[in-house]
Amino acid sequence: MSDQIIVLGAGVIGLTTAVVLAESGRQVRVWSRDPAGETTSAVAGALWWPYRIEPADRVGAWALASLRVYEELAAEPESTGVRLVEGLHGGLRLAGLGPWAARVAGLAETPEGVRARLPLIDMPVHLAWLRRRLEAAGGTVESRAADTFPPAPVVVNCTGLGARELVPDPGVRPVRGQLVVVENPGVREWYTSVDHGAESTYFFPQPYGLLLGGTAHEDEWDLAPDPRTAAAIVARCARVRPEIAGARVLAHRAGLRPVRDAGVRIEAERTASGGLLVHHYGHGGAGVTVAWGCAREAAALATSRAPLR
Repeated sequence: MSDQIIVLGAGVIGLTTAVVLAESGRQVRVWSRDPAGETTSAVAGALWWPYRIEPADRVGAWALASLRVYEELAAEPESTGVRLVEGLHGGLRLAGLGPWAARVAGLAETPEGVRARLPLIDMPVHLAWLRRRLEAAGGTVESRAADTFPPAPVVVNCTGLGARELVPDPGVRPVRGQLVVVENPGVREWYTSVDHGAESTYFFPQPYGLLLGGTAHEDEWDLAPDPRTAAAIVARCARVRPEIAGARVLAHRAGLRPVRDAGVRIEAERTASGGLLVHHYGHGGAGVTVAWGCAREAAALATSRAPLR
């Protein structure tokens, strides 16, 4: 089997998978229609926590494997973009979490919710770090769109929302999220209050400002930030921390979470030409949370010599 692999997509899933493959000795080329800084991953709030992702029985293992990596990367936050930050999941109870929560050190239930010290990731910095790590392992990133799967010996499909048309997989749908970046008025801890409805309240202190959210509007494709939605986000966050109300707005962001009705797809198949195609998409709102665990599973399929069913 050839050691040459093409990975489609340069978001956090594509780049992390490419790093795992390249560091295992494979020759990896990443094809990306958009620069990493313009992917959905780049606008993510990026707090480690399983959110809007299925299947529930597999998410825990993926998330915990990724957590261990992020805990190590947090030793060099300036280069990796990963920091361990204290915060509160408002209204949450430990009993409502899956078995994975027992393996997350420091989770503590309080009258207000669950407190934790978790990885919080500056995604533009982290994506740039992933690319550097890939290139150090001999991999490359090419600005190249794929309307069809290339006739390569091994292809890993990390196209996210693009899989809807490329595969095609009509079960892949956008869940639109809108965010507001404000000048941080002194907030040092993150906060979330998410009920899995269309609107939620959260804020994450990032090096570039305080990131406020959010929304989760299903089947909406518009990436233009809506001023009324932005004002409502600021108002919700200010009800938790009043000083946010007067913070200067620095930027507006919107992104499309690549949700798949059947949950994350990590699956391999043979192409008509005899090549190996590994599908790795559908991570919803938790791509960062499960990136390393999923990448290792997808990479194992991409390098397996076992016959496929």
